Amino acid sequence: MRICLIGDFNPEVLAHQAIPRALALAAADDDVRPEWLGTESAVNADLAAYDGFWCVPASPYRSLEGALRAIRFAREERRPFLGTCGGCQHAVLEFARNVLHISAAGHQECDPATSEPVITNLACALIESSEVLRPVPGTRFHEIYGADEIHETYHCSYGLNSDYLPRLVQGGLRVGVLAPNGEARAVELPTHPFFFATLFQPERSAFSGQSHPLVRAFVAAARS
Repeated sequence: MRICLIGDFNPEVLAHQAIPRALALAAADDDVRPEWLGTESAVNADLAAYDGFWCVPASPYRSLEGALRAIRFAREERRPFLGTCGGCQHAVLEFARNVLHISAAGHQECDPATSEPVITNLACALIESSEVLRPVPGTRFHEIYGADEIHETYHCSYGLNSDYLPRLVQGGLRVGVLAPNGEARAVELPTHPFFFATLFQPERSAFSGQSHPLVRAFVAAARS
């Protein structure tokens, strides 16, 4: 099972340390091969051989084009996709550009002057912070977690601009997890076999040796 890790590997990034461990815990005895694909390489890489795609934290990426190309491939070819932290932000950005056709959709981290700030600064930065969150009843997130409350950790300063949320939802995205203040913390694409994106970092559960339900569901989807 080949899992493409979309992002620019940095051994000092905690999430980059955690993701291979999280995949190994979720796969148990099955063979899972996480393979790093730098965003510059993703611009022209052959993506068809991968069984699943995980767009990882630590943006801005070296190549926005490469990251968005890999996300678009996973979405259009219906390959299992998970985006966490920066990966979530870029999954929403790809959707805004290529599904909603907001050609100038931007991310304020790499383009502070963007005229279409789909991804914007969070009101309160969530750097090494945790929250008690609520999976929305009736969503696949709620089904996967099997709980009405969950506890997750962040290293995040950017999120979905609430001004664009109605258009994103009308276009087909669905909010799957809410913050205590009601802000969206995760989205899913119900028409896709497996397309989930979270501002939080579920991979960090690997540091305590725990297999995370969302990562298990991702591995199961890639296996099928």
